[in-house]
Amino acid sequence: MATFRKVAKGNPGKLIHVYVDSAKDDNGRILEFFGIKKEDGNVARLIQLGEGVDKYAPDFTDLTEENLAKFAADYLEGKLSKHLNSEEIPEDWDAKPVKVLVGKNFEAVAYDETKDVLVEFYAPWCGHCKQLAPIYDELGEKYKDHASIVIAKMDSTANEVADVTVRGFPTIKFFPKESGRKVVDYSGGRTLEDFVAFLEGTHDQAAEDDRLMKKRTTTMRLITTNYNR
Repeated sequence: MATFRKVAKGNPGKLIHVYVDSAKDDNGRILEFFGIKKEDGNVARLIQLGEGVDKYAPDFTDLTEENLAKFAADYLEGKLSKHLNSEEIPEDWDAKPVKVLVGKNFEAVAYDETKDVLVEFYAPWCGHCKQLAPIYDELGEKYKDHASIVIAKMDSTANEVADVTVRGFPTIKFFPKESGRKVVDYSGGRTLEDFVAFLEGTHDQAAEDDRLMKKRTTTMRLITTNYNR
């Protein structure tokens, strides 16, 4: 802690320095947010909050004052690249109808130019994700033998990918084939019929934005009607 405090004094007004005791079970969710596991031991991370959560990890393990000060200086000078967590690719990642993605195989699967790929970004503890699971499994079963449609999911608490922002769980995104790395934010309903209609209909971003706007308008009208009563 003494070393960490010295480094903090060297960056007044530039960085907020936070110490988290990884040995305490109550801090588990904080560690998950930072992309750190309890067994990692003593580590340092720089976190930048924007549209998403960008993480930067040092290339050293010895947390000396000199190393930490240089780590902070390199970040402030824009010299660091984002750190992206990834689990190892499961041997059976494609054995079931819903394919399992991790950071290390995401690029090859989601951006396959010959496939339309629907991906659910979930958290194991998320209640809405658990409610969606049987429907999503049914969707995977429906398209398991389809030549060009892939249904996949990724645990976003353990895996991260560049250029894909996940703001909440579950987040569902569509990666259309032959689109040059285009990503469509799915904003439709979460019934099997909703997903099927999306996959077999018009599913570009303009159509999704229009669908989302109609949904918001309907909600506002409902709120206004109830309020006026």
